Amino acid sequence: MHIIDSHCHIDRVDLDQFGGSIDSMLAQAKELSVKEFLCVCIDLEHFDEVFSLAKNYAQIYASVGVHPTEQEGKDPTVDELLALADDDNIIAIGETGLDYFHVKKETADWQRDRFRRHIAASNQSGKPMIIHTREAKQDTIKIMTEEKANAGVMHCFSEDWETAKAALDLGFYISFSGIITFKSAQALREVAQKVPADRLLVETDAPYLTPVPNRGRPNSPAYTYYVAQKLAEIRGVSIEEIASTTTENFNRLFFSK
Repeated sequence: MHIIDSHCHIDRVDLDQFGGSIDSMLAQAKELSVKEFLCVCIDLEHFDEVFSLAKNYAQIYASVGVHPTEQEGKDPTVDELLALADDDNIIAIGETGLDYFHVKKETADWQRDRFRRHIAASNQSGKPMIIHTREAKQDTIKIMTEEKANAGVMHCFSEDWETAKAALDLGFYISFSGIITFKSAQALREVAQKVPADRLLVETDAPYLTPVPNRGRPNSPAYTYYVAQKLAEIRGVSIEEIASTTTENFNRLFFSK
C-alpha cells in the first residue's frame, strides 16, 4: 500500500518525538504506508528550508507561496514566484487563498491581490495551486473564476458541497485532512461521500489538525494513514482502494503535463 500526504509542513513538525531526526519521522510514516509527502511553503523567509527538504529527500516534494494570513514577511511578485518555482523539486504554487477568519474581509484587499498573483504564477508556470480558504468561500471561488485558475487542490477542505462543486467545476481536486475524523464534522463527511473518486486527495496539514485516534498529540505525516482509513469508511471502500486512488490522483495532478 502506498499513501501520499498531499499537504504537510515537515519543516515545522516538532522532531523531538522522533529523536530530532527527520529520517526517523519518515521511517514511522513508512510503517503506516505513507511514503511520499508534499511539504508546503507558507512564507518566503522559510522557503530555503522547504526547498532543501525536497532536494535532499526523493520522497519529499515542495511548493512555493505565501499563506494568506502571513503579513510580516516578503510579499512576492508574480516574477519572483515564477523564479522560485523554476525547479523540478517545486511542484506547486502556494499555499495561497483567502482567510477572513484571521483577517477582516473589509481590510483584505492585499490578501485578494496576493491570491491573484499566485494564480497568475500558477497559470504561467503550469504548476498546480494549493488553495487555503477559511470563511471566504464565495470570494475564493469568485477570484478563481475571474483569474481563470484551472489546476490545483482545495486543501484541508472544510466547506460545504456547493463550494466543493464549484471548485470541481473549475477542474480542482479536493483534499481531506484529519478534520473528517472529528466528531463535529458530520456535514463534512457528507461532502466527502460526494466528491468523485478521481478528484480525491488526503493530507495531514501536520503539525496541525491531528486526526483521531491521536487527538491531543502533535500531528505527523504518518497519520495520513488515519485520514485515508476514515475516508475509506465514509465511502464504503477499502483503505487500499483509497490509497491507490489518491496516489493516482496526486500523480495526475502534479506530474501530468
